[in-house]
Amino acid sequence: MSFTTKELVIANRKFSVAAIFWFSLAIIAIIVQISKGVGGYNNYLIFKNVFWHTLSSKNLYAYYPTEYADVNHYGPVFSILIAPFAIFPNIIGCILWCHANAAFLFYAVRKLPVSYKNQNIILLIGALEMMTSMHNVQFNPMLTSWIIFSYVLVKNKKDFWATLFIAAGFFIKLYGIVGLAFFLFSENKIKFMLSFIFWMLVMFCLPMLLSSPSFIIQSYTDWYYSLSEKNNSNQESAMQGMSAMRVLRKVFLLENIKDVVVLGAAAILYIIPIVRVNQYKIQSFQLSYLAFLLIGVVIFSSSAESATYVIAMMGVAMWYVVQEKKNYWVIGLIIFAILFTSLSTTDLFPKNIKANYIRPLGLKALPCFIIWLVLCFQLIFKKFNLSKVSDE
Repeated sequence: MSFTTKELVIANRKFSVAAIFWFSLAIIAIIVQISKGVGGYNNYLIFKNVFWHTLSSKNLYAYYPTEYADVNHYGPVFSILIAPFAIFPNIIGCILWCHANAAFLFYAVRKLPVSYKNQNIILLIGALEMMTSMHNVQFNPMLTSWIIFSYVLVKNKKDFWATLFIAAGFFIKLYGIVGLAFFLFSENKIKFMLSFIFWMLVMFCLPMLLSSPSFIIQSYTDWYYSLSEKNNSNQESAMQGMSAMRVLRKVFLLENIKDVVVLGAAAILYIIPIVRVNQYKIQSFQLSYLAFLLIGVVIFSSSAESATYVIAMMGVAMWYVVQEKKNYWVIGLIIFAILFTSLSTTDLFPKNIKANYIRPLGLKALPCFIIWLVLCFQLIFKKFNLSKVSDE
């Protein structure tokens, strides 16, 4: 495809606007958090001490009230990821960590097989949730980028490196395992599975470079119990559990519905589109399934919180750009998502509405849940267009 000089100038200008907007929000969030003092970057203190505690063979999931509030919930492999940042003074390390998260996700979006225009739309829709995650100094933007990278690399026939991101995401925050679904789109499925097994073994052993094998193996056991405890505590937390299950109970008044029933139904709905083998090579089908995974991994998690929704909103943004026609209901849904998912937990919404409705009812999850259902219907019944994603 060739471009005229005018088209190139416009594309570059859009790229610059998207980049400036994206990184400006990240910088604002970082400055705000740093200005709050130690409490503003408490999560970073948890993260960096995963590295130092691994070095000294101290329990990675115990409470250390003299060092930070709350506890670590990431896997032992996180000690390797955070190591380059942990060696710096707190503020510098925190700034570098946040910028790395924003940069990874920005770069991942730029690698998606869609036009600059659609990349910009995805960045603009996802920017507010990225900023929210930066306010919490979280790992979620980087994890989102890893899921996207795993898809992009499979599409580019680089299954070996794709499975690195899947295994790493799983060993740090479990969510990354959804990338295994891209096995469907791989042209060398044996290579994909062998590569995945290889990287799973590497990731299991990698933290042993910092500590003894016995300590790391014990840490995996401790991690399991930590996640189990967290799952139990999330059930009654207004700040956690912003999930489809809460929406079904509180908004649709299905008070007695069990998590296992919802998760079982969701699992079946994830499997049904897989029978459409003739759609696998169609890019819009692939991107729709990627969006389906990104949204679902959040809304069906008992650990879903505001800072996690950067993952889901990137999926919502991808759903929007793959729609062939941006009619009123499509535009209405994306506006609904921006208002109730991205903006509802910010200071732009009155505190009493957030406290009495948004958090208790899990309304942050509602637009994403509806769009997930739309995606489900499309993946099962829609005949996807062979042409590339439209710029319309």
